[in-house]
Amino acid sequence: MSKIRITKQFDFETGHALYGYDGKCKNVHGHSYKLSVTVIGTPITDTNNVKFGMVIDFGDLKKIVNEEIVDKFDHATVFNKNTPHVELAQELATRGHNVILVDYQPTSEMMIIDFAEKIKSKLPENIKLHSLKLQETGTSHAEWFASDN
Repeated sequence: MSKIRITKQFDFETGHALYGYDGKCKNVHGHSYKLSVTVIGTPITDTNNVKFGMVIDFGDLKKIVNEEIVDKFDHATVFNKNTPHVELAQELATRGHNVILVDYQPTSEMMIIDFAEKIKSKLPENIKLHSLKLQETGTSHAEWFASDN
């Protein structure tokens, strides 16, 4: 049976700041992210399986990505916990803001690595993460491919 790739796109709004950066992105700002998740597998051949013909039910993939990424990062502000931004993060959190502290600079490049690990850990054994594309703006995106890692 042929290997098939399927892709689902997710949208979420997230703020961040890049501590130590020499441009405008050192300031707290946000993006309307678009995350494309591509998995690869073999369609189910068991005619008695309700998911016959599917690599993975798009709804099942949606559940994984929403739980691991979208529900956590949407309308949150992400800061590197190893920078003085942690003080701002703590102040925002005490005022009821959704703040995520990570141990990396929250660039699209580093976020996509984090997302790949989170998604891979939740996929069924027979489904592999093929690639991710994280679009930060209409003209800028980062990509992650399993074959490169």
